[in-house]
Amino acid sequence: MDGISPISASLVTNLKGISAPSKVGVAMLSKELDTQKKAASEMVKMMEMSVNPAIGSNIDVSA
Repeated sequence: MDGISPISASLVTNLKGISAPSKVGVAMLSKELDTQKKAASEMVKMMEMSVNPAIGSNIDVSA
């Protein structure tokens, strides 16, 4: 994901009464939220692909 999402960009531009450092903080948090959402969706995809009912049905407990 390049840059800031359109929703985040509009949020930052609509915050006219807030100082520049606060706007930067909001933009950074928005970017991090986008990154975390992407990571979570990728993790869900990986978990869906790894489902195999045969795994774990047999356990070798001999030493």
